[in-house]
Amino acid sequence: MQTTKHYKIAAIPADGIGPEVIDAGLQALNVLARRDGGFSLDVTHFDWGSERYKKTGALMPEDGTEQLKDFDAIFFGAVGAPDVPDHVTLWGLRLPICQGFDQYANVRPTKILPGISSPLEGVGPGDLDWVIVRENSEGEYSGHGGRAHKGLPEEVGTEVAIFTRVGVTRIMRYAFALAQSRPRKLLTVVTKSNAQRHGMVMWDEIAAEVSREYPDVTWDKMLVDAMTVRMVKSPKSLDTIVATNLHADILSDLAGALAGSLGVAPTGNIDPERRFPSMFEPIHGSAFDITGKGIANPVATFWTAAQMLDHLGEQNAAARLMRAVEKVCAEGILTPDVGGKATTGEVTEAVCEAIRIENI
Repeated sequence: MQTTKHYKIAAIPADGIGPEVIDAGLQALNVLARRDGGFSLDVTHFDWGSERYKKTGALMPEDGTEQLKDFDAIFFGAVGAPDVPDHVTLWGLRLPICQGFDQYANVRPTKILPGISSPLEGVGPGDLDWVIVRENSEGEYSGHGGRAHKGLPEEVGTEVAIFTRVGVTRIMRYAFALAQSRPRKLLTVVTKSNAQRHGMVMWDEIAAEVSREYPDVTWDKMLVDAMTVRMVKSPKSLDTIVATNLHADILSDLAGALAGSLGVAPTGNIDPERRFPSMFEPIHGSAFDITGKGIANPVATFWTAAQMLDHLGEQNAAARLMRAVEKVCAEGILTPDVGGKATTGEVTEAVCEAIRIENI
């Protein structure tokens, strides 16, 4: 007799289109749980975000991470509002969770889905299939630095990038192991060690050290500026990519655009040691220009949900969800950002129906 596993999920829809796409994702997950029969989800919603900030002065309560720590995973929408400074929203919600739970591996898969066109000529499904591993706990987003003599002519602002041997080694091991698990066993290490001669040179040195633990992985190095060219001109030459917090943040947005839209790009903020819950979010942001119009692309959220299921050990359900997404995209049921005319609800219902009727 099959035993049903129960997972506690913290849903934080937050701002902009976040509530719309998280609702779509939860609809698909609930259909999937009923279709699969082997697991169920106990979802708790948290009303944290910019509206809370405008009412209380804080995006989340002081004990926010304490409230979240016993969940199996966090399903996050988007944070950011036109009338709240971006650094306030980022440092008030997303980063305290990522850093508080040491979710040091930010994993961003990218591929061209069937039915979605890449802006790259002659590049289609199968030609661009990457996973970008972003160091998520230190680097350029460590929060070290400050401002002095504010408002005066001699005002100074410093932003200190922190790179530790522990931090770099663990993300390198994660990236090499991920590359090892993929068919091509190919890893590209991205730095800027010609100009940043301390932290980035250390990245290069640690990459070489860790590579000896993975002799079956082929790896190479790229400077981040040259990497942008390679991503555009030679997408087939890449597979798994690892870079710093800032560099991978930028490169993954480029990757999403090359795959057709940021509306199809997922993310997992992972604690590989599983000491804390990991957090899963689409990378498209709050997109206030389309909030409430019913045209937000839910595909990124479905893919993010599949990442979450995979992390929870529900690989079959994750694969079923991605098959449904690819089937719906191939049939041309697409939102306007990828050239279609469907609404968020129409795409969601099509994915749910594809899950229901699949015979596998």
